Amino acid sequence: MSWFANKEKRSFIIQLTLAGILFSVAYLIIQNVRDNLADVGIRLSFGFLSSEAGFDVNESLISYSASDSYARVLLVGFLNTLELSFVCIVGSTVIGVVMGIIRAGSNWLGTRLALAYVELLRNLPKLLILLAVFIVMVNRLPTVRQAWNLFDGIYISNRAFYYPKLIWDDGMVYVLIGILCWLIAAVLWKKYVKRNQDLTGRQLPVKWPLIGVLAITLLSITLLFNIQYQFSIPVFKGFDFNGGSRFSVQFVALAFTLSIYHGGQIAELVRGGIQSVQKGQIEAAASLGLKTSHVTRFVVLPQALRMIIPPLGNQYLNLIKNTSIALAIGYSDLVSVMSTSINQTFRPIELMSITMMTYLAISLLVTALLNWFNFRTKIVTN
Repeated sequence: MSWFANKEKRSFIIQLTLAGILFSVAYLIIQNVRDNLADVGIRLSFGFLSSEAGFDVNESLISYSASDSYARVLLVGFLNTLELSFVCIVGSTVIGVVMGIIRAGSNWLGTRLALAYVELLRNLPKLLILLAVFIVMVNRLPTVRQAWNLFDGIYISNRAFYYPKLIWDDGMVYVLIGILCWLIAAVLWKKYVKRNQDLTGRQLPVKWPLIGVLAITLLSITLLFNIQYQFSIPVFKGFDFNGGSRFSVQFVALAFTLSIYHGGQIAELVRGGIQSVQKGQIEAAASLGLKTSHVTRFVVLPQALRMIIPPLGNQYLNLIKNTSIALAIGYSDLVSVMSTSINQTFRPIELMSITMMTYLAISLLVTALLNWFNFRTKIVTN
């Protein structure tokens, strides 16, 4: 068996055999579940997705009513989960980077406060923090009739946070196309500037030409298509605000809780990444006369980023999965609408399968984006 002596062929055969065993086990499990369900008169089917859901949700990015289908309400839950995940990722990253820089700094008071924040958030259950934040917001924020008015258009109450919404105009699709073209042009211009600098040593301006082109593009499209930028302002009528848009108090509580909780985790990753940068790099940058902020921005963080990205991906994945605690305070995320749908349809296997596949798809997408970014920022060695 000379073919088995070849390392590559042997490795391929072993992996192929292992994959076959795993698929066989999975098939046997699925077949066993189907047979057991058939014995009690239950047959796996996804036909219920077209049936009327019959329940409302407290927040939706798309139009939805109780008469819509289960497929529609699952889409609503999916979009709510995506929105919450995006807001929390941005919030936790900003908090984590700021607190991590302070934590790794030399200011005595700043480092102690950052340490207290990190240790407090790392040692409390996130569900406990969520319930505490939600109870405080419900009990301490004013009622809708007495909502706080900020800047004559933003209202805060214990029911929701209301804010003005841009009214969509048909010509705004051209604005989006113009912004997309500008983004492509910005990427190409930056590549050209970098290539030109490598060849000639001359640094061409980047920021202000791009800002100028964007302003001219938006102004030209606005005048050409006569686009009217109008906003819908929330106005109190009856028992609630009409017009504008809103974030429910459940969404705000979740976004705040998950942002500060995972911000504490990310802060330690940032601190570790900063401390992995050799002190000689920092001293060399300081000897050139760079400000402390410039040393951090242009010398420390770019090098620390390569150490931060891999574990940061785990934090993002944990954050996305932790959005499922929304069920505790009644926010209509994917897990919440799945739970309600199970109670009404008695289709737990189908609905849980859809939910698991959805979370898996989101996690794989985030992982792919982070791996791509990590590849783009890696140090190239000859």
